[in-house]
Amino acid sequence: MNRTKGDEEEYWNSSKFKAFTFDDEDDELSQLKESKRAVNSLRDFVADDDDDELERVSWSGEPVGSISWSIKETAGHSGSTQEGREQLKNQSRNSFSSYAQLPKPSSTYSLSSFFRGRTRPGSFQSLSDALSDTPSKSYAPELGRPKGEYRDYSNDWSVSDTVRRLRKGKVCSLERFRSLQDKLQLLEEAENMHDGNVITAVLIFLKRTLSKEILFRELEVRQVALRHLIHFLKEIGDQKLLIDLFRFLDRTEELALSHYREHLNIQDPEKRKEFLKTCISLPFSAEDSAHIQDHYTLLERQIIIEANDRHLESAGQTEIFRKHPRKASILNMPLVTTLFYSCFYHYTEAEGTFSSPINLKKTFKIPDKQYVLTALAARAKLRAWHDVDALFTTKNWLGYTKKRAPIGFHRVVEILHKNSAPVQILQEYVNLVEDVDTKLNLATKFKCHDVVIDTYRDLKDRQQLLAYRSKVDKGSAEEEKIDAILSSSQIRWKN
Repeated sequence: MNRTKGDEEEYWNSSKFKAFTFDDEDDELSQLKESKRAVNSLRDFVADDDDDELERVSWSGEPVGSISWSIKETAGHSGSTQEGREQLKNQSRNSFSSYAQLPKPSSTYSLSSFFRGRTRPGSFQSLSDALSDTPSKSYAPELGRPKGEYRDYSNDWSVSDTVRRLRKGKVCSLERFRSLQDKLQLLEEAENMHDGNVITAVLIFLKRTLSKEILFRELEVRQVALRHLIHFLKEIGDQKLLIDLFRFLDRTEELALSHYREHLNIQDPEKRKEFLKTCISLPFSAEDSAHIQDHYTLLERQIIIEANDRHLESAGQTEIFRKHPRKASILNMPLVTTLFYSCFYHYTEAEGTFSSPINLKKTFKIPDKQYVLTALAARAKLRAWHDVDALFTTKNWLGYTKKRAPIGFHRVVEILHKNSAPVQILQEYVNLVEDVDTKLNLATKFKCHDVVIDTYRDLKDRQQLLAYRSKVDKGSAEEEKIDAILSSSQIRWKN
């Protein structure tokens, strides 16, 4: 079919189909733009104002546009939703050009006016209007906030009111107390309140706003606040200010202890050793001076032992280090831990060496009970039973040997059992327990049958021996031993 050029243009322009364009993919964007234009036209319609300058009042007598009226209007509007929908359908049939001819709504309440804010009387105020200095009539009821709450923003609290609020845990600024007299009055009021948290809070404020000299001078005559400040400085670790305070108060011993406590912040062993050396000359008491000297000497030896043992362990030529590698460094360890380490790795060394257990015992005056207990734990862990036996064997001046335990053989038995000692060794030391009841309890607990049987035989207690016979295995050597004792005619049983 032949068409002229004019006919083709008329066909394409009048057709319901449109030619392909690259903007087809932007249909959603165009629809959004159309929706935006529709909303803007609605907003212009809603914002259309007439010459009515009168104040609008609802049937309840409340001004239209106030908060209370808005809440009631919203609640009442939910009931007429269906009628609004029917009216909206009728209005939607008209074109946008007919908006100006529509009847004006009976209410000025709308979502657009709610979010945009309206400046005429009887409507909502925008945020900028509410914050402006121009006077405007407010129809919203005043909320029931206590009048005292408003004084938080003006900082007009008195000293007693401020301390009382601090005690209740409420936030209030102390910056308004600028003069020294006000600050001291604040501190005195806090002391009279007898609340440590309030006193500490005021002291933190004074520490930040006063010089050290003035703060120390005023606290010197206020012992309660002074004790709180000393405790606070110790808690936060402010050693520098604490030392200055003790120096001002002429508390030499506390000053020395605070200075000595700074060694905890030194990680390098050599630097810590040199610092401890300077602490020896500080004005400590006689007992504390001895402890400081021992601390320095112990660290000095630990550095020597650590360097030597690290070399032996890396060389791999020492059997003890091959079988039992070290799990941690000995540096900065307590004296008892150092003694256990020495008894574990250097038990047989001569007394003249720094790592010898005997040398440590004599240098630091370790008591016999502490030494025996530590050495027993170390040698039993290595299952060196010969060393354990030698530890409790003593000789008198005639050359006779005897076993003696400063810690008591009942504790020896418990430590040996904890380290899985054989039954024969346990029985030997259970027999050395002097108290009969303790001996029977330990022997029964650790199944030392021979000790129990021999003890009942020595006590001539036939009934207990018969009762114990039922506890051993049938046909065992212990049962045969009990039967032999019961059938003996040489024992005169007491029951």
